[in-house]
Amino acid sequence: MTAREPRATANLSRYGETALPWSRALDAMSVPPSENLTWFLGTVRPDGRPHAAGVGALYLDGDVFFTSSPAARKARNLAENARATISVRLDGIDIVFEGLVARVTDAPALERLAARFREGGWPVEVEGDAFTAPYSAPSAGPPPWNLYRFTFDTVFGVATTEPYGASRWRFP
Repeated sequence: MTAREPRATANLSRYGETALPWSRALDAMSVPPSENLTWFLGTVRPDGRPHAAGVGALYLDGDVFFTSSPAARKARNLAENARATISVRLDGIDIVFEGLVARVTDAPALERLAARFREGGWPVEVEGDAFTAPYSAPSAGPPPWNLYRFTFDTVFGVATTEPYGASRWRFP
């Protein structure tokens, strides 16, 4: 996998700034996962009501990855409707992604992502087609936790430090 490039960029600034380059978002997302960084996943319940939950996530090679207990509301929502949003405040930029979520079950991808999560301090291991660890978020429940790939098609970025600006990037 490699990082994807947007097919279109729209300048959303109402104050005359230029469009933000996608590289600014990429640079901010390149940090290892951290217990001090919360991403927020937005899903839709079967009855149409929205649901939001904090998740541990990371960006790698063009996608965002996160975990969930199979019993969690977010996982049950995604089983019914794979469309979702995920948002995060990073150094210098707030980012909101829109896209599709799919569960990751292949062993090489699980091992690769587990190694990346370990870089951020979570001692996760692969067991079967899911993750286990001595702990996770207080609301995560007991292991196993499924790994999900969030493939985005639209991203919004709002700069929180100079140079300011706001952009929308669309992806193939």
